[in-house]
Amino acid sequence: MGSTESLPAQGLERLFISITSPIQQGVTKTIHFTRNIWNTYFMTVLAVQENVELKKQLEKTIEIKNQCKELKLENIRLKKFVDFTGLVPDTYVAAQVIARDPSPWFKTIMIDKGEKDGLVKGSPVLVSEGIVGQTIKVAHNYSRVLLITDRNSAVDALVQNSRVRGIVKGNNTVKCSFVYALRKDEVKEGEMIISSGFDQVFPKGLKIGSVLKVTKVHSQLFQDIIIETSVDFDKIEEVLVLKNIR
Repeated sequence: MGSTESLPAQGLERLFISITSPIQQGVTKTIHFTRNIWNTYFMTVLAVQENVELKKQLEKTIEIKNQCKELKLENIRLKKFVDFTGLVPDTYVAAQVIARDPSPWFKTIMIDKGEKDGLVKGSPVLVSEGIVGQTIKVAHNYSRVLLITDRNSAVDALVQNSRVRGIVKGNNTVKCSFVYALRKDEVKEGEMIISSGFDQVFPKGLKIGSVLKVTKVHSQLFQDIIIETSVDFDKIEEVLVLKNIR
């Protein structure tokens, strides 16, 4: 009798389970789906934040690397200066190039040394590669330098091998002219031009440039000689100034 009464209850329970199970399963899937969406969202947010932080760290690392590279290059340039000044008994002062004349009619630079550092008008300005120019205006803390590429510049010079004498004149371009070399004198392409010391400005034997092109015209007394300067004027950042020369 007891087993007969329990059948309907078990049947109802099975019916209830069969009805509610799909619903519960759907709810469970929805909860898992929603949880996965939130987890994905938070993971994405964290990834974005991490990427931003990593990007900042990368930029900082690149900046430090660039600074180290600049210091290395500066040390190389300064070592050349030390080696150069060690070979010459005169006194030099190192200066930074702080400005360049933007005008196409003048080739000058500004340096951060002046009268207080022992500079005077006409002080020779050099780098380890050769002659840069001379000071034309000297203030207490700053000086303006006329480059040898300026058309107003003139340096008494010699062909190093043959000792042919001439004057290096600026052309307001990256090249200079070696003028007043007689047509009968032998000057070859590739020969080095150095300062003669006769102008009482630049010491003897400093590099100026190499002969790039030689043109001889029979009707002219002098040769037309173009030289390429030893100094790359677009890249100079530090210079040496010879002081107390006079």
